[in-house]
Amino acid sequence: MSEHEQGVLFPAGPDGRRSTAALGRAVVADALRPVDAAGALAAEHETNWRAGYLTHFRRLVEAGLPSAEGARSIADSGLTSLHARMRVVGADGETGLDALTTAPAGRSLHTAEVTGTAEPERELSLPFHGDRLRGDALLRRLDRWVEGGVVEPSCAEAVRTVAAHPEWLSIPGSTVVVLGAGAEMGPLTALLRWGARVAGVDLPRAPLWERVLDTARGGAGTLLVPMAEPGAAADPRGAGGDLIAEVPAIANWAAELPGRPVLGNYVYADGATNVRVSTAVDALTMRLAQARPDVALAFLATPTDVFAVPAEAVEQSVRAYAGRSRSAKLLGRPLRTVSGGRLLRRAYVPGTDPGIADSLVAQQGPNYALAKRLQRWRATVARASGSTVSMNVAPPTRTRSVLKNRALAAAYAGAHRFGVEIFEPATANVLMAALLVHDLHTGGGPAGEHPWQDEAHEAAHGGLWRAAYAPRSALGLAALLGYGAARA
Repeated sequence: MSEHEQGVLFPAGPDGRRSTAALGRAVVADALRPVDAAGALAAEHETNWRAGYLTHFRRLVEAGLPSAEGARSIADSGLTSLHARMRVVGADGETGLDALTTAPAGRSLHTAEVTGTAEPERELSLPFHGDRLRGDALLRRLDRWVEGGVVEPSCAEAVRTVAAHPEWLSIPGSTVVVLGAGAEMGPLTALLRWGARVAGVDLPRAPLWERVLDTARGGAGTLLVPMAEPGAAADPRGAGGDLIAEVPAIANWAAELPGRPVLGNYVYADGATNVRVSTAVDALTMRLAQARPDVALAFLATPTDVFAVPAEAVEQSVRAYAGRSRSAKLLGRPLRTVSGGRLLRRAYVPGTDPGIADSLVAQQGPNYALAKRLQRWRATVARASGSTVSMNVAPPTRTRSVLKNRALAAAYAGAHRFGVEIFEPATANVLMAALLVHDLHTGGGPAGEHPWQDEAHEAAHGGLWRAAYAPRSALGLAALLGYGAARA
């Protein structure tokens, strides 16, 4: 990492290096410490964080299962550690992350408005395999997904409710602040087609903003754009802001937007930058909440993580394992033997309640896991404080970031052979936007007795929770079977 970089950065160690592994170990250990001292010690002493992080991120979920208070303590302690450790480097030197909650803005951002030219859609429709599903066809698809274990029943029910209330689609009275306006998995396009008011935030890159502004003009809603100059029309050359370096300016701008603010976190970056931008967003969240206590929060949880899942998911997986074909059984036994039990393992022990769905993918790395986990922690803490939160598990999707990783692209191409459905971005976008609309109109879904129940509610995991095999135990074979298709 360059010493000249500014904004939110990893802390420097005694040797001056800003180590991502050291930060990850420390934050996970601090999160575990109040409820699992042994787990904290194991995380602190992990010598190969790049490969060994999988165990410790699973333990973060398992250690919180005995009590809701314990799970919330893990979330709060993890966020507290992250804020205490991460640093902010600017022209005046280095400070702690929490300085961003009161620091003056380096510049003022001004709002330009783009109004779409289309008529708002008056009916929920879902792009699917080149068609658009609406009405009975949409309901039948939801039923098939539930039967196939692709989405949780509560997910299908939420989408059915939105389909029955098309007047919800424009989210009247709210402004959805889409952090990551150009993100492939973000809701910006769907919301603008439905006539919503959206505030877009992304890096000041003209090609990105040309695409976003074209989307807004072709939509039916209103896009609010942060601009460098007052009174300027929306122009890709002056739009946007850098979340890593400009938290105060973006937070101040968002605080002045009309309507109830909905802060949607859809940011993504490669490697260590993903942790930096996700941490910056968390600091922005805290600052915006001080100025606008009515703010609602929205996140997309990755399906390739560890979740506690309901007994019904465990039971469907157990049935799938028992009902696998004769050839699958014959192939599975020797593979498990020669692999020391690592290949084609059953996903759950029968009767487990809740089960642990461990879909972490080693190739995505500990920085990705930490960036996504801190979002889950913020959702847990915000719910406990009474805030409206929409945090839903998105399906595995053929995004550009996935497809540029050869191993993941191949695994996704072969996943259907193991009961997992991979979604196209257009389908996933609209599905998750519909769940966001549902949550904003219903208060974020029913509050569970335990945070894991909130996370499992409305999940669209693509079958990872209900398939016969533990996901990592089938990943290599899926990649092998899908290699040819991924190259095509």
